[in-house]
Amino acid sequence: MTSERDTEITTFLAQAGWGEATRSHLAGDASFRRYERLHAPDGTPAVLMDADTSKGEDVRPFVRMADWLAGLGLSAPRIMAAEEAAGLLLLEDLGDDLFARVIPGKPELETRLYAGAIDALSELHDATPPEGLKPYDAQVMTDLAALAFDWYLAGVSGPDPVARAEAMKPLGQALAALTAKPVVILRDYHAENLLWLPDRDGTARIGLLDFQDAMLGHPAYDLVSLLQDARRDVPLELEEAMITRFCAARGLDRAGFLPAYALIGLQRNLRIVGVFARLCLRDGKAHYVDLIPRVWAHLQRDLAAVNLPDLTQALAALPAPDADVLKKLKDQCATLRTP
Repeated sequence: MTSERDTEITTFLAQAGWGEATRSHLAGDASFRRYERLHAPDGTPAVLMDADTSKGEDVRPFVRMADWLAGLGLSAPRIMAAEEAAGLLLLEDLGDDLFARVIPGKPELETRLYAGAIDALSELHDATPPEGLKPYDAQVMTDLAALAFDWYLAGVSGPDPVARAEAMKPLGQALAALTAKPVVILRDYHAENLLWLPDRDGTARIGLLDFQDAMLGHPAYDLVSLLQDARRDVPLELEEAMITRFCAARGLDRAGFLPAYALIGLQRNLRIVGVFARLCLRDGKAHYVDLIPRVWAHLQRDLAAVNLPDLTQALAALPAPDADVLKKLKDQCATLRTP
């Protein structure tokens, strides 16, 4: 962090009444955002989001979504102070009890936590969407799925525009045939962005993080994000039970919903394979490569379920992420600006 940026932050905290707070590094993520935990002299905690606009960050979508989610009674962090032009927010501290941390220590809570996440998702889908959200439609989904070719395949064996086109045509056609009414999708609804807040009531027990990229999309999208988690193994029986719970809450025929769930899962997992490869090759974040095999397993299961022979044949151009493939990606870490 530059001294100029540090001065901006110090000034912001002082103006917000937190100039005497102690500061400690909290976390980072796949973006250029950075977080610190603050403690006021009386022990009151808060979180600083440092989203430097000079690095392309913009806190305004986060602020809008946080306010909207809070208005629904859901537990997004309260905005305590904001300097949007500088990319600085002071947020309510919702604690450290991420699903991904709670469950290993208390596995008996796993079903309860996921059931709460399903109920919060259903409540989200009942709400009238805020104005200004862009559609996560078939064209956008197809373009993003192509990242698997643009970065993963390109990093392993070089670009293959013919294979890319042959895969994206049937995928785009299948996605365009989906007819569900769009709902708000948060797009990163998974165990490392969901917090357990047992002292609250109902769906407010589920704390929400990382929702600034919300769009309007298919109702299955965040469900797939939750149950086909790129970062932890969700037991198959739990996935099945939570799909059933979601369908019951939404009044959906489960058998009719499953093909859409698999297709959305296929799209999302193709995108993630490409994004994780890009995070390594372009951004120097090699540890994301280690997550690709889990995503690949989800992808293969979804591909088998959608029963699209042309797509299956075209996706055979993507190599399985064996040890050699993963090493090749890591060996090129931070060396590619474009695929």
